[in-house]
Amino acid sequence: MSENLKNKALFSQVVALLQNARQQVLRTVNSTMVYTYFEIGRMIVEEDQSGKERAEYGKQLLKGLSEQLTVEFGKGFSIDNLENMRKFYLAYSISESLTRILQIQKSQSLTGEFKSQKTQPVTADLNKFDYETLSSFFKLTWTHYVFLMRIDNEKERRFYEIESEKYNWTVRELKRQYDSALYTRLALSRDAAGVLKLSEKGQIIEKPKDLIKDPYILEFLGLPELHQYSESELEEEIINKLEHFLLELGHGFTFVARQNRITFDDKHFRIDLVFYNRILKCFVLIDLKIGELKHQDLGQMQMYVNYYDREMRLEDENKTIGIVLCQNKSDLVVEYTLPENNEQIFASKYKTILPSREDLIQLISESR
Repeated sequence: MSENLKNKALFSQVVALLQNARQQVLRTVNSTMVYTYFEIGRMIVEEDQSGKERAEYGKQLLKGLSEQLTVEFGKGFSIDNLENMRKFYLAYSISESLTRILQIQKSQSLTGEFKSQKTQPVTADLNKFDYETLSSFFKLTWTHYVFLMRIDNEKERRFYEIESEKYNWTVRELKRQYDSALYTRLALSRDAAGVLKLSEKGQIIEKPKDLIKDPYILEFLGLPELHQYSESELEEEIINKLEHFLLELGHGFTFVARQNRITFDDKHFRIDLVFYNRILKCFVLIDLKIGELKHQDLGQMQMYVNYYDREMRLEDENKTIGIVLCQNKSDLVVEYTLPENNEQIFASKYKTILPSREDLIQLISESR
């Protein structure tokens, strides 16, 4: 090996080591900050409760504390931020997930003491949180938690926490997924056990149906809902905003091709978009339709899927999935066009504007 190659290899190793060290430092700083804010919130709540007979006590407490901390430490301790710390503690101190962790720790402590035959009673208090416990539970940034603690439904909040951590969502991506009611869109297609799993493990993809959303929210394309755009224009905008479209599609998708041509019997056909899902190990074909879904659209997609299964799919890959995205559809047309045991062909609506959460939830409910 030449000296130049050795130097390049050494450089790459050192860079990797430093980048890893930097990430470790950032994670440590972040977890320490979140833990500290949680503890400040606890102190504020406990002090506030001790003076609760005075109506203005809480406001004066935050005002005085803000002034003193700002003098001592500078920015970051406004009344609003201290109020966020108070709300943060109130939201997460009663978290079922955090309480469950503490209960497990207490159980392990009891088991350990039994094994060591110690007679001293265990005094673990589920209302007391140590740094190690909280730092293992709070893995996101403070800015993430400022947004998350506004979500009242704990199961929904926990889902977005898990997904943010698992897929490294920025706060902007988190807000977008929340505004598009991702949890609601997934929860309404699941039974009670499935909804519980969402809040405990996030979105788990085990079968084709787990990938499907209805509707898909494509507000990032910037196309007005009633504008007379063509299918090619819709496709072009998706390609231009491919990163955003991949986020909306979900986990494990990679882009393969657009206007993918397939030929047989001297006839040429083009599939609008082809993706591959690494989790399910299968191709995912997408056709874009303007207006009402027709049964011919589903038949055409069935042909595309059959072609890919017979000509493109490898032996160790799973069957191809086809999704027809349309502006409107009749559920009965879909039901009677597709076989009863269908697990490959799906039809979903898409919206090019972001409805209000209330309108979106109603839209999802009506499509079930």
